[in-house]
Amino acid sequence: MASAPSHAPVGTLAPGTLTPERKVPEHISRPDYVGLAEPPKYTGPDAFDSATVQRIRRAGQLAAECMIATGELIRPGVTTDELDAFAHNYLVERGAYPSCLLYRGFPKSICTSINEVICHGIPDSTVLQEGDIVNLDITAFLDGAHGDHNVTFLVGEVDEESRLLVERTHEAMMRGIKAVKPGRPINVIGRAIESYARRFNYGVVREFIGHGVGPAFHTGLVIPHYDAAPDYGQPIEPGMVFTIEPMLTLGTRHWDLWEDGWTAVTRDRRRTAQFEHTILATEHGAEILTSPSG
Repeated sequence: MASAPSHAPVGTLAPGTLTPERKVPEHISRPDYVGLAEPPKYTGPDAFDSATVQRIRRAGQLAAECMIATGELIRPGVTTDELDAFAHNYLVERGAYPSCLLYRGFPKSICTSINEVICHGIPDSTVLQEGDIVNLDITAFLDGAHGDHNVTFLVGEVDEESRLLVERTHEAMMRGIKAVKPGRPINVIGRAIESYARRFNYGVVREFIGHGVGPAFHTGLVIPHYDAAPDYGQPIEPGMVFTIEPMLTLGTRHWDLWEDGWTAVTRDRRRTAQFEHTILATEHGAEILTSPSG
């Protein structure tokens, strides 16, 4: 078998065909934004008590377990709609609502972002091809709390440039997580991510950010993935829960938005990768809440 090429191709992705909205059984609790054009304004705290953190942890564990199970289906020939169907059923069978579904009108239960898609790709009839990379963004709403997680997967044999981008984007996220310490400004997270990404001349997308998460899908807490100092100097406090989810690109950090109002693609159509964990700021650092149970 021929070896994979060393350089990533430039993207040529086009929208596919959407299937009808997937239904959630009536007995499953819905987030407060379902049926609204935009979510109600969050007015709660950035740091949570232990009982709330435990609810977020359970939602995060379920999202992580769903990610593992859905990721096992990724291979050439599978459509992103098939991945969405599986993840949707996985979550609702376990009593959770797929948080993406109907958030600001988003039509599907997870996001599937292929190659040049930075984020918010809508699952459809698009078929995964050998050599693609695809990000799955899965959030579970369980017992009144959200757990938000995403992972970029390789589809079959992938070129070396794309493989390294994926590997290094995961490392960038982990460096951001390791930078979390009580009393440090929030902007230290983005500084750690961007200083690492700059070694490889990667673009660091600025407009899509990490965010507070818990009883609300997105609280008012903003976590930049670039060096935003002196802005975003709010100190990190134990009990804060937020996502760290850097998006790195092989070229420009700038992007275009498809007509669907969701799908963001790199302006130069070069590839991009993302990873995300929901984390808890502790007295000593950070705990990852989107890890499988057990």
